[in-house]
Amino acid sequence: MASQPLAPSETSSSNLPPAPGWQGIASDWSSDREAFKQVPWGKAMMWIFLLSDTFIFSCFLTGYMSVRMTITTAWPNPSEVFALTIGGKEIPLILIAIMTFVLISSSGTMAMAVNYAYRRDRAKTTALMLATAALGVAFVGMQAFEWSKLIAEGVRPWGNPMGAAQFGASFFMITGFHGLHVSIGALYLSIVALKVSRGDYERSGNYQNVEIAGLYWHFVDLVWVFIFAFFYLW
Repeated sequence: MASQPLAPSETSSSNLPPAPGWQGIASDWSSDREAFKQVPWGKAMMWIFLLSDTFIFSCFLTGYMSVRMTITTAWPNPSEVFALTIGGKEIPLILIAIMTFVLISSSGTMAMAVNYAYRRDRAKTTALMLATAALGVAFVGMQAFEWSKLIAEGVRPWGNPMGAAQFGASFFMITGFHGLHVSIGALYLSIVALKVSRGDYERSGNYQNVEIAGLYWHFVDLVWVFIFAFFYLW
């Protein structure tokens, strides 16, 4: 019986034995060999990065809650601190609510971008990723306004005229670190969108980089949910 020709996946370099020594290690990493069955190195490394980032944000929020529960000085009321006066009426947390809506909406556009990426629809993938990045930039812009407002009112990392001095340190540290993640994420998504529009992933037939970027963005959105709950609503 004549032998059947091997399928392309069976003749791919991923099934060849690795080269010995450091040269083999470098070759494995550069060829994106799958680390855990169906998980490529890029996705595995992103999950490891997000896990480490989870520990950092957890430490920040745990430290913040410890301060809130042990401090004797009155803590400022977030509903009053983050209120905006619109039409002569003070509306509590209105800016924070808009920021949260914008960031959560960006998760939807990112999810659709990943869906269209695997459908090989470059135009819609690019547009949705750029829309996601634009929503991220809008969020950071509103956060900058929030910062400037509190700084103008005298809030500093080392002091706060509205109550506990630790309020300023907690606010600038937690929201600033998250805002940095959003800014980096917006730049990251823009670069990936550019590569999608140029057809870089079309030539390789691998759109996993869009999904990996989506993992980062969804993580940033999820962290904001905890910041919103613990810092602004508590």
